[in-house]
Amino acid sequence: MSLIRALSKELEARSDESLRALFAARPDLISPAVPDFSALAARASARVSVQRALERLNKPQMQVLETLHLCTNTDTAHSACAAGLRKFIPGASVAAIERILGSLQDLALVHRAEPPHGTAPTGHRQHFYLPVGTLRDVVGIYPAGLGRSYTELVRLQPAFAQRVVQLVAELHRSGVAIHEATTPMEAALALQHWTSSPEALQAILAGAPERTTALLARFGNWAMGAVPQAQRKASVATEAADVGPVDWLLARGLLVPLDAAHVELPHSVGVSLRGGAIIEDFTLTPPVPELGHTTAALRRNAALGAIAETLRLVGELLYAVREQPLATLRTGGVGVREMRRLSEGLRIEQHRTGVMVELCALSGLIRLDVDSSAWVQPPDLEWLVLPRQEQWLWLVNAWLASERVPSMVGQPVNGQQSTPAVHRGAAGTTINALSAEAQRPDAPVVRKRILEILNHLTNEAAAPEAHAPVLDAAAVLQRAEWEQPRMARRFSSLIRGVLAEADMLGLTGSGALSQLGSAIAEDKPDEALGILGEHLPAALNHVLLQADLTAIAPGYLSPELSEKLLLMADAEGQGPATIYRFSTASVRRALEAGQDASSLLAFLREHSATAVPQPLEYLVEDTASRHGRLRVGIAASFVQSDDETAVLELAAESKASGLGLVRIAPTVLISTAPPRETAQVLRGLGLSPSVEESEPSLIRLRRSMPAPASARPVYTAPRTAPADAEMDSQLAVLRHLKTSHSGGPDGHGAVRAPGVGAPPSSVSLSGSGETATQLGLETLQRAIRLKQTVCMNVVDGGGNANLETVVPLSVSGGRVRVFDPARETERVVSIHRIIDIEAAEELRQ
Repeated sequence: MSLIRALSKELEARSDESLRALFAARPDLISPAVPDFSALAARASARVSVQRALERLNKPQMQVLETLHLCTNTDTAHSACAAGLRKFIPGASVAAIERILGSLQDLALVHRAEPPHGTAPTGHRQHFYLPVGTLRDVVGIYPAGLGRSYTELVRLQPAFAQRVVQLVAELHRSGVAIHEATTPMEAALALQHWTSSPEALQAILAGAPERTTALLARFGNWAMGAVPQAQRKASVATEAADVGPVDWLLARGLLVPLDAAHVELPHSVGVSLRGGAIIEDFTLTPPVPELGHTTAALRRNAALGAIAETLRLVGELLYAVREQPLATLRTGGVGVREMRRLSEGLRIEQHRTGVMVELCALSGLIRLDVDSSAWVQPPDLEWLVLPRQEQWLWLVNAWLASERVPSMVGQPVNGQQSTPAVHRGAAGTTINALSAEAQRPDAPVVRKRILEILNHLTNEAAAPEAHAPVLDAAAVLQRAEWEQPRMARRFSSLIRGVLAEADMLGLTGSGALSQLGSAIAEDKPDEALGILGEHLPAALNHVLLQADLTAIAPGYLSPELSEKLLLMADAEGQGPATIYRFSTASVRRALEAGQDASSLLAFLREHSATAVPQPLEYLVEDTASRHGRLRVGIAASFVQSDDETAVLELAAESKASGLGLVRIAPTVLISTAPPRETAQVLRGLGLSPSVEESEPSLIRLRRSMPAPASARPVYTAPRTAPADAEMDSQLAVLRHLKTSHSGGPDGHGAVRAPGVGAPPSSVSLSGSGETATQLGLETLQRAIRLKQTVCMNVVDGGGNANLETVVPLSVSGGRVRVFDPARETERVVSIHRIIDIEAAEELRQ
């Protein structure tokens, strides 16, 4: 029977509460809504949906599911029960395995099945299960780290199939107690039986060379290994006394060559090496890491210091970008030279500068101007005028929701770890800031889970009130690998970067999760704002002026004060207590921005906790007295006339005010408008100007970046369950369809879903929806694995339907490759041309 149909019947028999729990655990099943239980079962069996469901399973659930997969055969409906799985999972009880199987059934990853044929009845009721059919595609070819069986290797490895009969014959002639074989499949079964128990394997390895056991131990967690010249000739009949362990294992079929450089440890050998077990480290409780401790005061001070420093650097970076936008490379991102310039301005290392640039970009504090291809600050940025705690929450919300990973800046493009502070010289060897390579779609989910794990470990540690547990990457990764083993590789690639970014944002301090981080992990941003507002010192609005032409900031300055100080002085040093040094060049910079001596001195007197030192006052006045002797302005065109009176009248003409006319000589005016525009306005005044241009006029159209009403990011945690209304609507559809189309006792009037018809083995591919597609693929893949003949109703180019009996060989990309026995040819058929399909053997039955 079709596994999808069996699952459909089981889902239909569930209660509403059970279906709600399923929808909450697997929200993709009803997004979008499904029309009936057949479609629900088809979607629950789809590869993508099963992959998502497996990513949420913990380690014991995955171990039981993989063991069930290895102990069952969905093609022959050979099921297994908890007692049968218990033999392969030392340390587990039947009750524990039964509970886990029940939880997997609740998730629609397994379903109840009939006991295998010939199973002896027992005194108590045992439940037998089968996994969904697509599980084999999702778990991969090495479930539980074990290799494939000899029979499967013979079927899939032609080179091994050609060699295996001779290999068994050589073993038999050498005196090994192994059955003779005349076909590759018989030889595979003989090898499988020869290595089927730990005792038999130990007897085989008793005569192995030294280091053979150590070599086999390397296959403890994975069945494939790299071996140079893996397909070299190795024979029991010709092996020398000093044969190496690899050649010894190859000659006996205990390692099977896959290609020129890789070998595989067969399933029966792997299980025997594990003492007959599939799972060796089963445990229902998560590992408890050994944690250090720090004081709560140190944690708080470190977190608050990191937040103050981050806010300061963001403010300085925004000022630097406003003064000189960040140019981009043709290939995308910001180049090393540009980052070096910005790093020198911020007085921090280059990698940290890249992280800060990424943080500002993902927060919307800087944006890419499409006309200049440069990163600029948006106009009227709201962030600059917010209280410090709200500035912090803005950054945290954007970081949590962003698919960019700031800490990847400076790492090699291939993803390998490197020293983050070093940027390689060769183009493309490292990830540039704001480039596409720092994009990771799974980053929001991984960040959220890491914060939740940090919070769980902190709560479990139950440290005294004055202490906090220190959590490193190893401790978090150990727990993550237990809670979600299918996502372990994602966690391992991002864990260190996420922890570094969390430390920069004050979510951790001194290696411990801060109160702010705990509030964010529990989705309590208002609580975090309150904590930060209570403990974070207020921004200062004064500096200490000194006689050596410096100003010392005794703490974090308000963004407005810091910006104006940076305009008239150069910042030095690092940290919140920044030193600002005044010089002739810095004062001239402020004068050129439109300030004068009196306004500069007034500003310093207003914001200085001390009197303005005389040397600084002299510097400002002396620089201002020399400033402006030469003036440089903007002029796009000029107007010249020999009539001085006409020039005076034109300068006073109100209708020409839009030209920005300025008289620079008795007979010369300059205009801010281009020559042609100026001439057009003058002609409108009744004049007849002549236009002199050295090159044609250029008209540039620039796109502006309209500032939204509020660009403040609001973080929404990744959806883990559908809304109640969505589940109610889906249940109403499913139950209404069942009720309205149910027939009488004889079943008349029942409406079948697409692909569900009589006979039961027939699958229609012409129907719409997911059900027909999944049922068709299920039939095809089952026939491929069993080398089964199928009957297909295929539509040709003229629209005519033809019934064909073929053997499917492979299916991918919407096409199926088949062998036609009648014509003894292979061809490819598009799946959309197949009206229906059924197994020929089942049809004859």
